[in-house]
Amino acid sequence: MKSTLLALLLLSPLCSFATEQTNCSANKGTFLTGPVTTSPKFQAASQTLSDYVKNSTSMPASLAALKAGTRLEVCGEKYSDGSGIHWVHNNCGDTPSTSAPNGWTKTIATSGSVSANLERSTNYCYLWN
Repeated sequence: MKSTLLALLLLSPLCSFATEQTNCSANKGTFLTGPVTTSPKFQAASQTLSDYVKNSTSMPASLAALKAGTRLEVCGEKYSDGSGIHWVHNNCGDTPSTSAPNGWTKTIATSGSVSANLERSTNYCYLWN
């Protein structure tokens, strides 16, 4: 009984990731999870997304907190060259599509618990709706 309980406890984070992956697929995104290997680099956006500011030259606070070693799960659209993933934010209630999934960026604690979406703000949806 104890070994079965231990096995279930060890597998529970895997079940959580499977559910997150299923949710991402249902929202038309690609699911990736793993550690951040280098600190994020800022790339100016042509429009405001989440806590990004249009034409800003600084990193959004939600992403500046991500450092090498931080464990993440992201749901979004893959870059066409396969080098990474973008559109890791919500799509403001539009019907999800593969080019505009209802995505997210979440951190994973050492305990295995998953945070809320760091890019969940809808404050700037008016810019493209």
